[in-house]
Amino acid sequence: MYDLWIASCIAALAVGVFVWGLIFWCVIRYRKRGNELPVQTRYNLPMEFLYTIAPILVVSVLFYYTAVVQTDVNKESKNPDVTVEVVAFKWNWQFNYRDGQGRDANTIASTLGTSEVIPVLVLPTGKSIRFEETSRDVVHSFWVPELLFKRDVMPGIIRNSFEVSSIDQEGAYVGRCAELCGSYHAFMNFELRVVSPEKYEQFLAAKKAGKSTQEALTAIGEKPYAETTVPYDTRRTKNNFNQTAASAGTGS
Repeated sequence: MYDLWIASCIAALAVGVFVWGLIFWCVIRYRKRGNELPVQTRYNLPMEFLYTIAPILVVSVLFYYTAVVQTDVNKESKNPDVTVEVVAFKWNWQFNYRDGQGRDANTIASTLGTSEVIPVLVLPTGKSIRFEETSRDVVHSFWVPELLFKRDVMPGIIRNSFEVSSIDQEGAYVGRCAELCGSYHAFMNFELRVVSPEKYEQFLAAKKAGKSTQEALTAIGEKPYAETTVPYDTRRTKNNFNQTAASAGTGS
């Protein structure tokens, strides 16, 4: 994908330089030198052929390579190493660690975010990871900038999925909802915590044993709470307007 972007930028600059060159050449070559009109040309078949065929060729080449790269990016393996079900709801996340793919798979461990605790999604390095996404209400969007991938989370029977071949670097990365989903859309954050495969297995074992996500993170030597983002004070239960009069929610 990176190579496609670079090639597209180079092609756009080449076309731009060519067009600018023609514009400046016409400005200089055909500038007014008196009251006599230059020779009027009614048809110029080579030029008409050039500005008709050239754009078609450029668009066709870009379309071809875009289709090739998109197919490669959307490719999913039959048996990924890790499968995570991403469940979005207003305005938080639930991450279910699954023992297989599709709706028939079983959830073996789960992390649920709340207004007070940012959900932490723990994943291993060097493993292929499939994300299967669904929403309980409206359209959301699962986005971790460092993964270079963003996909909408749809409600109903639509179940979007994508696969990451591997995550190479351990660390904590902020995740966000990238689709305007309602009043507290900006507060709908989560954290991706990438650990070694050994720590990941220990984390899952702790979760299966009944420990909370925070206790399981502590057990593998990780910070129990999110490092990259903090819960926002949404003031959902407070009377934010007309403090001395009507209670919150009164009115039309």
